[in-house]
Amino acid sequence: MSTPAAQIDQWPSLPLEEWEPTRATLHMWSQIVGKIRLAQTPLVNHWWNVPLYVSARGLTTTAMPYGATHFEMEFDFIDHHLLINCSDGARRAVKLSPKSVADFYRETMSALDDLGLAVHIWKMPVEIPDPIPFDQDEQHKSYDPEYANRFWQVLRHSDRVLQDFRSRFIGKSSPVHFFWGSFDLAVTRFSGRLAPPRADADSITKEAYSHEVISHGWWPGQGPLGKPAFYSYTAPAPEGLATAQIKPEKAFYSNDMSEFLMLYDDVRNAEEPDMALMDFLESTYEAGANLANWDRKSLER
Repeated sequence: MSTPAAQIDQWPSLPLEEWEPTRATLHMWSQIVGKIRLAQTPLVNHWWNVPLYVSARGLTTTAMPYGATHFEMEFDFIDHHLLINCSDGARRAVKLSPKSVADFYRETMSALDDLGLAVHIWKMPVEIPDPIPFDQDEQHKSYDPEYANRFWQVLRHSDRVLQDFRSRFIGKSSPVHFFWGSFDLAVTRFSGRLAPPRADADSITKEAYSHEVISHGWWPGQGPLGKPAFYSYTAPAPEGLATAQIKPEKAFYSNDMSEFLMLYDDVRNAEEPDMALMDFLESTYEAGANLANWDRKSLER
């Protein structure tokens, strides 16, 4: 059966190998902007103050306070600029084009300085192997606007389904947000119970997993998997989770990654991608919540 044209437009092809240099560069650019958000916002439980959010044109910080003003930074993947807009009407734009992380860092910080926004960040990337300080990174310098736009299209439609999924839960839930450290879109549900402390966990992990969670999301596939995929994990993982029955048929449990996965291509090529994704989200949540004895009656609509 051929894939309908409208479906192709909504769920574009995004093979990691075809845009990995762009993805790696954009990962570092997003960390620069994300660290600016981190520097300008107070800590919210589980680090909910640090992610970016899917916008009508790309990814945004939302408005951040700076003295008596506010400013917002947005990756525009339609016209390909990093936009900086201030509540006093001032604005700057940094062009998204093939350039090194070091150049992007200098241009972004210069634009902030021009606006009178003296923001200081830790220049070391996180959650990647062999990090290079932003102002020294001449290695990552790729930007393909077509694939950057496809990336945003995947985020946009994933966000749409994840928002629907989130709305069905009345317990504590995170927003649907984009973590620039791990470079993934995620939404997390909470049972309301404290989780056992993790041995030897750092302060970031302790805060992130202080309570029982079931998390769902999408990431481009960097790392061992090598393919974009939707994921689901329950933490702490209850006994029997790996063998739980889930939907759709092509979804599976990865023993290597200790989570459920459904490859992005299996979603985009499904006859009804939204339904296939929702089946994955709902069935993996139910598997984790049932095995972990969550009080589902009080947590769900």
